Amino acid sequence: MSDEIKKFIRVDHAGEYGAARIYAGQLAVLGRGKHGPQLEHMKAQEQVHLDTFAEMIAKRRVRPTAMLPFWHVAGFALGAVTAAIGPEAAMACTVAVEETIDAHYAAQRDSLGENEADLRDTIEIFRLEEVEHRDIGLENGAELAPGYKLLSGLIRLGCKAAIRLSEVV
Repeated sequence: MSDEIKKFIRVDHAGEYGAARIYAGQLAVLGRGKHGPQLEHMKAQEQVHLDTFAEMIAKRRVRPTAMLPFWHVAGFALGAVTAAIGPEAAMACTVAVEETIDAHYAAQRDSLGENEADLRDTIEIFRLEEVEHRDIGLENGAELAPGYKLLSGLIRLGCKAAIRLSEVV
């Protein structure tokens, strides 16, 4: 297995871990409100993604990122803080994260050949679910969040930094 494939699996595992933690943070604040069922749905899908990449980590003997303890805290904090700002800010967080992951997964998918068709297909299935999450965020007022452009820009920047760190650390 190439170093590039190991990097893909490492960073995707880390990203799905972070996403599950973001939704856990959002649910801690908003779980009993009207957005609770949507957040539960998205968290459940992220858990499937995480479980899938965790299996790949073990099966393919890929070293997970050393950043997981940090993503554990940072993901939950990001979810909880944006939810505390309000449901629109939580949805803005979802949109920013999922747009970044959509582009990330699309680039991975496009670089994988037939020898990694299973991984490519898994990434595409998960990418489409991330797009669904983005759409849920947009349908639920993400763009109405206070300082939407600034908030989403900062979250996108953070996601891109997390991707780079998780690929190598």
